[in-house]
Amino acid sequence: MKRLLHIIGSPRKEKSKSGAIAHEFLQRYKLSNPDTVIDELNLWDLSIPTFDGDKAAAKMTFFGKGTLNEELKTSWDKVVEVTERFSSANEYLITVPMWNGGIPWILKHYIDTITQPGLTFGFGEDGYFPLLKDKKACVIYTSGVYGAGLPIELGLDFKSTYFNWWLGLVGITEIHSVKFLGNLVNPDTEKEFSNALESASRIADEFFLQ
Repeated sequence: MKRLLHIIGSPRKEKSKSGAIAHEFLQRYKLSNPDTVIDELNLWDLSIPTFDGDKAAAKMTFFGKGTLNEELKTSWDKVVEVTERFSSANEYLITVPMWNGGIPWILKHYIDTITQPGLTFGFGEDGYFPLLKDKKACVIYTSGVYGAGLPIELGLDFKSTYFNWWLGLVGITEIHSVKFLGNLVNPDTEKEFSNALESASRIADEFFLQ
């Protein structure tokens, strides 16, 4: 059975614009994917393992440094558990608000936990290669001030460039984006929000059919 993982990157709950856009996507998605399991993963409620010394040491054994003994394996198993929830999904809906030009710290924490050798990527003579295949994602990017074409004093976008790179690193190459930017300074906020809702609905219709 197909599974969509809905990763929530905003802590603002019902006040979240990215959350409202995600809701629009899901309403349309459910019509054409009635049997899909939708797994909602709110990062702010998830107990993400801290990537401490033992986990780092366990990771390095995949690069030939040290041995994955029982103590390190116990620590590594916590990482595997969180990662398998991510890697076992077929499709992704991810909300990514802008925080200080980048992504929220909790989303970075999650990425740093699940981006692991042997789980989501491999490493060989030619460098990194992805381990996930045949996945697709809809990513909802929002910002309060930053907007494309605005002066540098209103911010720079490091979030979408980084996040799209990371998706490709682990093997998610079919990426469909919805953007609602500068919603605190844009004089056409209501129109732009309406456009974002329509875009989310259209993407669900055109690219996420059963």
